[in-house]
Amino acid sequence: MSEKYKVIDSTVPTFITITVVDWVDLFVRPVYCNILDESLNYCIKEKGLSVHAYVYMTSHIHLIVTAFDGELQNVIRDFKKHTSKKLVKAIQEHPESRREWLLRKFSFEAQKSGRAKNYKLWQDGFHPVILDTLEKIEQRVNYIHYNPIEAEIVFQERDYVNSSYRNYEEKNFAFCNVNIEPLW
Repeated sequence: MSEKYKVIDSTVPTFITITVVDWVDLFVRPVYCNILDESLNYCIKEKGLSVHAYVYMTSHIHLIVTAFDGELQNVIRDFKKHTSKKLVKAIQEHPESRREWLLRKFSFEAQKSGRAKNYKLWQDGFHPVILDTLEKIEQRVNYIHYNPIEAEIVFQERDYVNSSYRNYEEKNFAFCNVNIEPLW
């Protein structure tokens, strides 16, 4: 991993983006988003990850995270490895009109990179950005929650299910599927 994209301090809130190879629109079915929910919750419970904000877009996910019990890059590496296997299995086992194309695409990416055995689902890296001021934190939390509006998926942040927005909205008791720790 390049020095430019190393996590210096896993205990400082860090904005990361994890992207599907070639920006393939994968997260368009609840079954795939549920895998992300379960995997993040596992990392929270078992690997010391704290998720402060998140959004699943169709081809990538944005997170603000910290890791007190371990190195953030190791937790993210394990998350990507685990979710890659689970997502490929879900593509193979659940109704999916794009099954053949997706599997061919991810197989091609594995062969091309030479770094994966059968399928490569995630792009390398996750481009961490340290959020060391309140201004940076507020800007990135708002950016994450506004992403579905910018992409013209919904008209209001609260209407997007795959986001932590509901945990930040006052007097909203319908919390998101990931056990997040809001930053305010």
